[in-house]
Amino acid sequence: MAKTTVVIPNWNGMAYLKNCMDSLEKQDDRDFEILVIDNASKDGSVAFLRENYPWARVEVMPENLGFAGGVNEGIRRTKTPYVLLLNNDVEVEPHFVKALTDAIDRDPKVFSVSSKMIKFRERHLLDDAGDRYTVIGWQAQRGTALPVTRKHYNRPAAVFSACAGAAIYRLSVLQEIGAFDPAHFAYLEDIDLGWRARIYGYKNMYEPSAVVYHVGSASSGAVTYSDFKVRISARNSQYIVYKNMPAFQRFLCAFPMWIGRKVKKRYFERLGFGEAYEEGLKEAEGDREKLKKVPYKAAHFWNYVKIQARMTSDTFIYAIEYAQRKIARIRAKRKNEEEEKTSA
Repeated sequence: MAKTTVVIPNWNGMAYLKNCMDSLEKQDDRDFEILVIDNASKDGSVAFLRENYPWARVEVMPENLGFAGGVNEGIRRTKTPYVLLLNNDVEVEPHFVKALTDAIDRDPKVFSVSSKMIKFRERHLLDDAGDRYTVIGWQAQRGTALPVTRKHYNRPAAVFSACAGAAIYRLSVLQEIGAFDPAHFAYLEDIDLGWRARIYGYKNMYEPSAVVYHVGSASSGAVTYSDFKVRISARNSQYIVYKNMPAFQRFLCAFPMWIGRKVKKRYFERLGFGEAYEEGLKEAEGDREKLKKVPYKAAHFWNYVKIQARMTSDTFIYAIEYAQRKIARIRAKRKNEEEEKTSA
């Protein structure tokens, strides 16, 4: 029996499926199964898959369950020890599946392993090297928009959580702690799951030899932001706090998270999404008592301490990387201006 099932959630992803499926067909080790969960696509995705990739299993949902609901259906149908979640808008290197499977195989306490995601159209830049979570309540992609040659991102490392766009998970732990929360629908559900695993004492890792090229936001149709994405992300940013933080941790983070919300609000107001951001926060507050919280256990206290320490370090590293990206943009702008002057 195969060790790994690759689960691909799809919703009207016809434009991206060929790249994704062809690259999986070229894997140097085919000891895996493929399961596509189609969220009621209307663009001919299902017919295309069944005609061109008969070796892939395709399950069609009666409605769009979102990312979280879709991958949960895939997880429920998985019989292998590991489940590898993969966005439809990616192209993977030939060693991708084996690299992730080998990485999670090394330690039974590892719950998930995140891949080295590179920007599809700017292959000299990282997209995601695992996810951070900060004390101001912001999620951040490790290494995003930084050069792929950075040594720091070319070696394995522990991360706050894996990016579910291209990551492998241990099925037995998913059965123990629960899968993705469908209340999220999309966005930050992977932070929520990785956080929950940390509470239970499991590890989330990053494996740089598992390389994937990622388009990004293909299904939602947003290059950067949209009303939908801003609203859902704002709502889910509060969901993860309500569900995973015990009272003492909420007290420690109350002021920095208040600052984080104020900064985000101002930022989205400047972009014209201030109303969507506020709607998301209000929706989260209204749903607060309906959410399934992780029950606090004294046996997990030290895990909460380690989580808080990780959030604190991630905050400082995020600030450093933000400054590095800012400096890089300024230098690139100056270089372009100088080249324009020279050519003139």
